[in-house]
This record gives sequence, C-alpha cells and structure tokens, in this order.
Amino acid sequence: MITTAVISTIREQVKTWRAKGETVAFVPTMGNLHQGHITLVNEAKSRADHVVVSIFVNPMQFGPKEDLDGYPRTLAQDSEKLESAGAELLFTPTPEIIYPKGLAQQTFIEVPHIGDELCGASRPGHFRGVATIVAKLFNIVQPDMALFGRKDFQQLMIIKTMVDDLSMPIEVIGIETIREASGLAMSSRNGYLTADEKNNAAALKRAIDSVIHAVQHNKSPQHAIEQAVQQLIAAGFTPDYFELRNADTLRQATADDNQLVVIAAAYLGKARLIDNASFSRHPV
Repeated sequence: MITTAVISTIREQVKTWRAKGETVAFVPTMGNLHQGHITLVNEAKSRADHVVVSIFVNPMQFGPKEDLDGYPRTLAQDSEKLESAGAELLFTPTPEIIYPKGLAQQTFIEVPHIGDELCGASRPGHFRGVATIVAKLFNIVQPDMALFGRKDFQQLMIIKTMVDDLSMPIEVIGIETIREASGLAMSSRNGYLTADEKNNAAALKRAIDSVIHAVQHNKSPQHAIEQAVQQLIAAGFTPDYFELRNADTLRQATADDNQLVVIAAAYLGKARLIDNASFSRHPV
C-alpha cells in the first residue's frame, strides 16, 4: 500500500490506473478505523479495480467546543488494517496541505436546506465543512465511485445532493450500518463511552426500532417518538433530536409518505451518538 500526504502523488497514481482503463473507488475517513470502515473498503474492492482511502481529521467540520483536539488519531493501527483489507493507496494530508490559506480564507461549499436541520442545526457549520472537504478530496482523487456508511444518513444525503448539483461524475454509494452485537452502531466516538455507558448505548437503536414498529402498525408516530425519547432519558441519554422524516428528501414525514427514516442523535456521557433506520410504512 502506498501512503502519501502529497496531492500530486495521488493524482499520478490514479492517472496511471486510468490509463489502463481501470476503475477507482474511494473511501474517505477521519481515521480511528473500526469494522464499519473496513466493510466499506471490502465493498469498494468488490466494485472497482483499485481502492483509495483517505485519513484526515477535518478541522472545518468541528465546532469551537467540539472534540477536534481530542479526536482519536491512530494512524499506525489504521494503516495496518487498511493494508490487510487490500487498500492500495492511502492519502494522509495535514490541514496545511488541505487548507494552505487557512480556514478563514478557504472557499467553501454549502448544501442549502438539508444541511441546516437535524445535525446541521445542532452543529452550525458542520455540513459546510463536510461538503467542502469531500469536494476537495473528490477533486484530488477523482474516483469513479465513493463509499460512505448509512449511519451518517444526513451526511450521505448531503454528499449525494452536492454531487448531483455540481455535476460531479462520481457514483456515491451508501453502505448499511455495521453494528455491534448489542445493536449499537459502530462509531469512532464509541471509544468515549465508559463500560456502563456502552451497555446502555444500544437503547438508541431499540428506541428507533420501537418507532418503526408503531408506525408500521398504524399507531401515532408522535406518541411513539415521545415514548422513545422517554426510553432514552431513562437509559441515561440526553436526546438532541429524534424525528421521523421522508427517506428520499429528509423533509418532515407526512401521512402520504411511504419511504421513511427514523433519525436520531443523543448524548451519552462524553459521546454524541447518531443513528437511523430506513423503512417502508407499508412493507410489501
């Protein structure tokens, strides 16, 4: 596996592959890799001739009181995992390489409306940072396809919207959330949980599932959500949001919508956990 922080090295290698008519898949990450990330790499290998991965803790998507400095950086272990998984090219730039003029002077991308709600409301500027770094990485790597986990459902929709709006010739592929045996979605931030908190953390997925069950049995979504929020509070969470949305547009769900998503964020100790599940109101 080639590891480099140099943009021109990435471009030259991809150019060499393309000259042979070979396809390139890209998996952007912030490192501290877990099985969810490796699943993305494995899926990328099955879809393309070559796999490029990036590790970059993006300062633009962190708020002033968020965990940028404390975000776990485990490059040596990550590199071993990626090489074992068959990634061929690892891009590990520094903030100075990505933002040479500094964040204040950096051109940025915003996806309107969809980026302003849910996590966007709780973390102002977060999705501006996400859209900007993903666009930069897409321009550097120029992949045929890019793979993302569906755990970050809103992020996935924002990236798909950006690619469509800006006519980028890249297929954005969402991969199902990888979970621990308890049902807890795998996340780099799970490392912030104490042992007791981790035992309680699966309550988030159970609460989401309870709302899906209620909606599919024609019960009041609002009442089901209120009960789910109380379940979370009883398990030690501080809910941020817990909502039923249209899975195609992320707008507030109406009685006429059939493709839905329950999407939630909640704090548990030092960790802010997010999760979601898509479903059909009237499954066939």
